[in-house]
Order: sequence, then structure tokens, then C-alpha cells
Amino acid sequence: MTSKSPSPREPTFRLIRLEDLLEHEEIEPHKVDELVEDIRKTKVVADPIWVAAGSGVILNGHHRVAALRRLGADRVPAWVIEYYSPDVKVERWTEGPPIPKSEVEQRAAEKKLFPPKTTRHVLLNGFEDRMTPLRELMEPSPKARRKGQPRASRSPRRGAAASDTT
Repeated sequence: MTSKSPSPREPTFRLIRLEDLLEHEEIEPHKVDELVEDIRKTKVVADPIWVAAGSGVILNGHHRVAALRRLGADRVPAWVIEYYSPDVKVERWTEGPPIPKSEVEQRAAEKKLFPPKTTRHVLLNGFEDRMTPLRELMEPSPKARRKGQPRASRSPRRGAAASDTT
């Protein structure tokens, strides 16, 4: 039996290092404050951000990224999508001329951010719900660990029952 590999247009869920992301829009600080409190309370990120495959540009989720940075997270849950797929559309939240996808990526690369809520990315085929516990985002991934850095032991402490370590 062969396994089906994802098509180039099919979004992929990943935990992405915050340092690998590029913003293209400014944030509204009061919205970040609200998200920080919500995530602290629930200990869950209820909705993954959207990220352009290859470039790391945040398409949806600037406020969630800012909240997670403030909370000290290393990673963020994300749907990685093929940005130039015809299934991905860029709209505006307000009146104005269309914004090409290339301009979104260029502004991110040059750190010339749009004002908050300028672009509205729409995916023709939606995503499944996916909640991510905050604890999964706080620890660096094994790939991020430097060589020679000690790993946390998963074995029970001497004299401890297995249930004491879970």
C-alpha cells in the first residue's frame, strides 16, 4: 500500500519557530493583550496561523504571533500553504486597490509593514479545527537544540513511580 503525499496546494500543519517568520502587517497592541490573557487562561492556541510556504510570511495571525512572543513561546502552530495557489486570495479589509501577493512578500522581506488589518487572506478550501496546547510551543524543537546540549531525561527519578513523572 502506498501512502498519498500531499498535493502542492494542500495545507500542511507544522509547529514553526517564531524566529523563522516574517510579518507584513503591524499589530494593534490591545488585541495582543487580549490574546495573551486568553492563551494564559486556556493554555491553548485555538487557531493556527497561516504561513506562506518557502518565504515564511505570516498571512493570517500577526496578533497570535505577537502574543506567543510575549508569553515566551519558541514556536507557533501554523498551516503552511502554497501562497501562489489559485486557492489563496488576497482581499482588503477596507476600500482600496487590490494588493498583489508579490507586494505582501516584498513588504515582509523589506520590513515595510502595512497598517493593521490591511490584507485579508482567504483560502477557498478551509482548514480543520486544530487546538495546540501552549506547553508544546514553549520548548525548543529537538532540531533547534545545539549539539552537545543536554537533553531532558524521560526516565523516572530514582525511587519514583512511573506515574510520578507523567
